[in-house]
Amino acid sequence: MLHHELLEQARGLSDAIITLRRAIHAEPELGLHTPKTRDKVRLALAHLPLEWREGPSTTGLVATLKGKAGPGRRVLLRGDMDALPMTEDTGLPFSSTIAGAMHACGHDTHTAMLAGAAEVLCARADRLAGEVQFMFQPGEEGYHGARFMLDDGLIDPLPDAAFALHIMPNSPHGLVAGRAGTLMASADQFDIVVRGRGGHASMPHDALDPVPVACEIVTAIQAMVTRQFPVSDPVVATVAKIEAGTAHNVIADVAALKGTLRTLSPGNRERLREALDRVATHIAAAHGMTAELAITPGFPVTVCDPRAVDLGENVVRDLAGEHAFHRLDHPIMGAEDFSYVLEKVPGAMFFLGVAHEGADWRSCCSIHSTRMMVDESVLPLGTAVLAGCAERFLGEGFA
Repeated sequence: MLHHELLEQARGLSDAIITLRRAIHAEPELGLHTPKTRDKVRLALAHLPLEWREGPSTTGLVATLKGKAGPGRRVLLRGDMDALPMTEDTGLPFSSTIAGAMHACGHDTHTAMLAGAAEVLCARADRLAGEVQFMFQPGEEGYHGARFMLDDGLIDPLPDAAFALHIMPNSPHGLVAGRAGTLMASADQFDIVVRGRGGHASMPHDALDPVPVACEIVTAIQAMVTRQFPVSDPVVATVAKIEAGTAHNVIADVAALKGTLRTLSPGNRERLREALDRVATHIAAAHGMTAELAITPGFPVTVCDPRAVDLGENVVRDLAGEHAFHRLDHPIMGAEDFSYVLEKVPGAMFFLGVAHEGADWRSCCSIHSTRMMVDESVLPLGTAVLAGCAERFLGEGFA
């Protein structure tokens, strides 16, 4: 069976996939410029017949494989490369050697699985018609790396379909999950500055204290979310930081709030921004103060094409059995900058469970945990899923 062959090939690359993952894990890099990771990828794949492209804005790479069976469709596979500004606490022998940086979101595994897919598909190039683009992308953790790579023209011409995987350490071993339509939320950052008039803490009537006003704004935001937005199209507004004052007996001039806004539709994304501004400015005005709202736009909503999800589900079931794929009932309120690609190209992202086999996956540390662990034995399956999606799309399209 075609996909059984893919899985066996991927398993044959297990040592190489794990070795690359561990090398990247030990030297995590942040942001749009990950030169050590880029060089590791280039070295690992230097023997393959790939055409490489780089752009000015990032250290991202696009490697193109041209099938030898003639012209045809074009498909993109993506893996992200950057880490998080965290201190690792796993105790692994290949733990991060870089202070304050850790691959706590699994991007090291995404890159290694994508490199494995490049190996597998290059070995099968004789039967491929069309092209495969392997997108090695930095700057996913809030830096808009995918958007920069698109703007740099690294994915021009655009592919006909695009696929990506994201590991989930607190999901069952080897289970692949996805859904048609909205998969993940948009994410924006907000900053609110409440301006009052400072004074002595014993005489608040002679000052304009911004702290209780800031607290009132926080509680009003929660009421706004539950009373102005339907549960059928949910939003999340979280105030994650409040900062004001310098001493126990001083009323501050200013109180600052910082947080995140998450939505599952472009319409609610705009409505939530407008509602937040209205709540903050009017509450401050009611107390004789002012409030200034600043929105830092984040990633758009991640929307998966139903045809791409069907294709991925069929590939997974062929590779690993009928019970290996799970359709998610609801979107996830996390955000993902693969959304920039999916705004332009029909495709899908899938989640891959990497909890240790037999473990209570519900109790495993999640992504963005300093103690996040990965069962590396699952990685060849991820490689085979990526390669299988590409090969099936090139051969059949969204049939």
